[in-house]
Amino acid sequence: FVEAYFAPDSPLYAGVEDALASALRVREAARAAGVPVILTNVTYHPGGIDGGRFFEKVPALEAFIAGNPMGAWPKGLEPQADEIVLTKQYPSAFFGTSLAATLTARGIDQVILGGLSTSGCVRATCVDAMSHGFRTAVVADACGDRHPEPHKANLFDMNAKYADVVSEEAIITYLSELETIR
Repeated sequence: FVEAYFAPDSPLYAGVEDALASALRVREAARAAGVPVILTNVTYHPGGIDGGRFFEKVPALEAFIAGNPMGAWPKGLEPQADEIVLTKQYPSAFFGTSLAATLTARGIDQVILGGLSTSGCVRATCVDAMSHGFRTAVVADACGDRHPEPHKANLFDMNAKYADVVSEEAIITYLSELETIR
């Protein structure tokens, strides 16, 4: 989630305010349950020299060049002091980052995903999470895309092959049960 998806004049504008609101509620439930929260962002060097073919294919990724306000966290999602922020250059939060090692070192074997876009970063992260052996839940309400069709199709496919696609209500209930156990 970054400003570029919420600014109407951005080429990445997606009108996904409801997904952000859902993600913020899931984040609070995770925090209350003592579940670590890890945020990802995308940052490129000027000219996108560290973005490879992805940066070449998607000119709108210029929004993520370091210092561009479109790459900033949206209101309400600013990282908390106890949250890890991983910076990435490609769709998956696992590719080229320390995410798998960080989760494994903490004894974590489950991942709850939300984010943008469902057909891009969420899907890539979901596939990689499963490939690394993590049991993965994708919170449908906490994901969004620029068009409803790819959103729905990718949720369907992820649920069929890689993860459990769940509602915000179901994941918050799950997290509140964890909180009760602790």
